[in-house]
Amino acid sequence: MDSTGPNIQRVPNQLRGVVENSGVCETTKGVYQASGYADISEDGSIWFWFFAARNNPNTAPLALWFNGGPGSSSMIGLVQEHGPCRINNNTDTVSLNPYSWNEQANILYIDQPAGVGYSTGNRVIGTSVDAAHDIWTFIQIWLSDSKFSQYKNRDLAIWTDYGGHYGPAFAKYFLSQNAAIASGQVSGTTLNLKFLGIGNGLTGPLPQYQGIIDYAANNTYRTFDSKNLTSANDSWTRSDGCKARISSCYNNGTDATCSDAQDFCNQNVVGTLVQNINPYYTPNPPTDPYPRDPTIYLDSIASTIGADVNWTMSSDTIYENFALTGDWMRDSVPDLETVINTGVRTLLYDGDAVRHPDFIVNYKGVELMADSLITRFSDDYRGQSDFQTFTVSGQAAGLYKNAGTFSYLRIFGAGHEVPAYSFGSLAVGQAAFQMFNQIMANQSISSDGSSSGPNGNSIRPNSSQALGLRFSQLSIILLSLVMVLTLL
Repeated sequence: MDSTGPNIQRVPNQLRGVVENSGVCETTKGVYQASGYADISEDGSIWFWFFAARNNPNTAPLALWFNGGPGSSSMIGLVQEHGPCRINNNTDTVSLNPYSWNEQANILYIDQPAGVGYSTGNRVIGTSVDAAHDIWTFIQIWLSDSKFSQYKNRDLAIWTDYGGHYGPAFAKYFLSQNAAIASGQVSGTTLNLKFLGIGNGLTGPLPQYQGIIDYAANNTYRTFDSKNLTSANDSWTRSDGCKARISSCYNNGTDATCSDAQDFCNQNVVGTLVQNINPYYTPNPPTDPYPRDPTIYLDSIASTIGADVNWTMSSDTIYENFALTGDWMRDSVPDLETVINTGVRTLLYDGDAVRHPDFIVNYKGVELMADSLITRFSDDYRGQSDFQTFTVSGQAAGLYKNAGTFSYLRIFGAGHEVPAYSFGSLAVGQAAFQMFNQIMANQSISSDGSSSGPNGNSIRPNSSQALGLRFSQLSIILLSLVMVLTLL
């Protein structure tokens, strides 16, 4: 099937082809799900897959999930990370996920821009700002439909990868549209944006590309070649190097300048450091538990869930559109600062074991960027010399800082797609489950085996599901323990 959907009859500003309760992925009895399209224009349709909360869906908040790329499908997050089902590592099948993010929240997985994943169309989207406009249109259409209008007044969250750009851009645009609605300049539904979660996000390229070199020199997982380190550092510092080119992008802002900075820095800094390294995960030897490619599974269910096209993991066309505008190297820090200062509870989170391509958004760079923020909470944040230990079920699982409604969390042993990893005695996704539920309950990050949910309920997975996970994934946990002991 053609991803542009040439035979699709679109009806702009309406949902189309919605399939309710397909029985796919979410098999928990009584939990509602729906999948389909929102036709945002005559040349673009956005795919969604919605799962109601397993607990208290009538009052639970609503979370929007976006994978990044740019150009990658959010079905990756659904079946590899934190959805109601997770792809099995040895077969093209899925198992019910007891640490799904829809335990306590209604969650909406969205393939965007048009042409990504199951979404269709030939709209040319090449910046995070353009994408934000389409997502605002999408959510207005979605909330206007009688099947989903009950979620209009719920607390709303944005969670995302490529999150350093998408997250701030989407959140800021939602807030600006709310103001325009309030002043009568725009008609639409006011979005009750309360939370923003950014996973392994590239927000400020200047501090974060410096963090790439710092991570290569000082990470605890792998020794990088000293000649490559020297070469990368030279490419960063020289007068016409990466740092200078990013600065030119910041100051000039033309598409050509920013695109040039992306090409140069990724080839001469990142590319130099990651020669002959397996993607996504840093430990050496590279015993990577990275999830199985879900393409066969997602193609097999496409017609059942109402998809018009076969699934594609990533769109090269969308990636190139963004590369041509230099969106990658544009500074999203001002947008993030604006969102934080409005009081939106914001979490930056990352894994400490990322590699290329997400070696670019390693934790050292994210921490440098977080330290550089200028917000009403920055003095408090920078004044904390030490991180606190993030404990999950009695095990140290990361490090964190809180300042007002801003939090930062580093998860031990995780690569990119933090919820796709286990650590020590913790199950796959268990640490991320606690993190997500704390934020969605409007709480700061804390070391606590359980948290109070939006209705005062203890946030824990269903006990029978958790028991099933302990048996069905015992081998994965044991392998993780062996890996950790090897690294010590």
